[in-house]
Amino acid sequence: MRLPKKLIATGWDKADTQRLRENIKLMEQRPFDGVFFSAVGKNDAGAPVQLRPAHSNQAWKREWFQNCIADLKATKFTRFTDNFVSIGANPGDVDWFDDDGWKAVVDHWRMAAWIAKQSGTQGVHFDPEPYTKPYAQFSYQAQAEKGKHTFNEYYAKARERGQQVMQAVVEEYPGITVYCYFMNSVNISATGQKDPRQILVQSGYGLFPAFIDGWLDVAPPGATFVDGCETAYHFNSEREYILHALHMKIACQELVAPENRAKYRAQVQASFGVYLDAYWNPPTSPWHIDGLGGSRVERLRINTTSALQAADEYVWIYGEKNRWWPTPNGGVNKETWPEALPGSEDALRFARDPVEFARAKIAEMKKAGILINLARNADFGSDKVEGNTGVQQDWKEGGAPAGWNVWQVSDSQGVFSWDREVGASAKGAARASKVVNGCFIQVADAKPGELHAVRAVVRLQGESAAWVRVRWQTPENKWTQVGQDVILPVEQTDDEWREVFGVAAVPEGVGKIVLLLSMANQSAAQDVVWFDDVELYRLQ
Repeated sequence: MRLPKKLIATGWDKADTQRLRENIKLMEQRPFDGVFFSAVGKNDAGAPVQLRPAHSNQAWKREWFQNCIADLKATKFTRFTDNFVSIGANPGDVDWFDDDGWKAVVDHWRMAAWIAKQSGTQGVHFDPEPYTKPYAQFSYQAQAEKGKHTFNEYYAKARERGQQVMQAVVEEYPGITVYCYFMNSVNISATGQKDPRQILVQSGYGLFPAFIDGWLDVAPPGATFVDGCETAYHFNSEREYILHALHMKIACQELVAPENRAKYRAQVQASFGVYLDAYWNPPTSPWHIDGLGGSRVERLRINTTSALQAADEYVWIYGEKNRWWPTPNGGVNKETWPEALPGSEDALRFARDPVEFARAKIAEMKKAGILINLARNADFGSDKVEGNTGVQQDWKEGGAPAGWNVWQVSDSQGVFSWDREVGASAKGAARASKVVNGCFIQVADAKPGELHAVRAVVRLQGESAAWVRVRWQTPENKWTQVGQDVILPVEQTDDEWREVFGVAAVPEGVGKIVLLLSMANQSAAQDVVWFDDVELYRLQ
């Protein structure tokens, strides 16, 4: 069973716990499953204390952040199921050999895990990137004491500190998820070497793999780590997402100690970041995603879909210059992302859950009076129908319903017919019995990039299996894109008529969408499947 795929929002409009509580109804209208959020406490003098700069030697008190837990407990979450409190490796001015300084860092991590556990949120979000020059926590070259210690000595100490941090974290929250903007994916260039440390010594994140190894040393089986692969900001093809998922799963194990590789495979997830501004920025920007002949919003839909398919569970959506919800950040425009990048919200909704998107779109189109069913003789109520080429097709006694062709394997002696006495909403249905493997077939015109919703209802009797398959043909009626068939199962209910519903995106080079109302495993005449009320809608 695969994990549900989820979108997590973050960016310059990131909410703290107070704004999360105040705006949750508005925020949950957006197409996300959760957020990265900030925790801002108050010290004894009443001054604000940010949790995010966790890699400092300042001493904090738990009670300073009690207000954050109170905010989260008072927040009425309904849609946002996966939320993460943010911390970062800043200012990063604590040397790895500074025992007193690291006691403070470890305590800060412990507080983050405590906030997550006590508030019922999913875990901690960690940003390893250095923002406080000249410090860089994971760069050997930036360490103040590098003249006294070799890289290998720092590497061993970073692993020890990782152990200390994670031991504190899992003591507070054994089943925590630690979601990083990136983990070992940032050091993929160090793989393929006899010893990756030859490359890591010069890397800006050369000590990070050792820190991660320390996490794995002490992490219990219930802890999960997510490599967010921030490198994906520039990705613009399915291949890139698949390739980097493989890198995270396979090549990046070279950066993990052999004794931790089984744990890495079991507990580290692949994820990706999607940078919204790259779909909005002008072509002159170094952060620009090209439409590749289509709209950039279409690329956002396609790329986010590819990211979710390649990820284990999560994809994070990052935006800077526009917003999803209220923010006091003056660097963010007043426009929302749907206003600044029309269609972006629909693109994310489709990628996150095509079925949920399609049902909402169908209801919207129906209300507007623009919903058109492209399936012909869809209710199996007529003996005459105009075919896809405009030629009338009449039903023939003992044959399949008008407008529908049939196919079965050569060793099948099944019977396809029009049952005029049985139906879901009215009399009339397509009936098949004793079919080893076969289908009713109908073809409709389609164009690459279109989104189609497919629905039918099915009734089963005896030993019958049923499903709907969507296939593709060129404009010249030749089969194409075989690897992109869409198979839609029958819902598992006790209803007499059960629904099949799904969405198909038309691939490149396609001119026809082909519906196959499919059945199999019928060995006797009493093994029967009926299909009725077929719907095919072009959503866009």
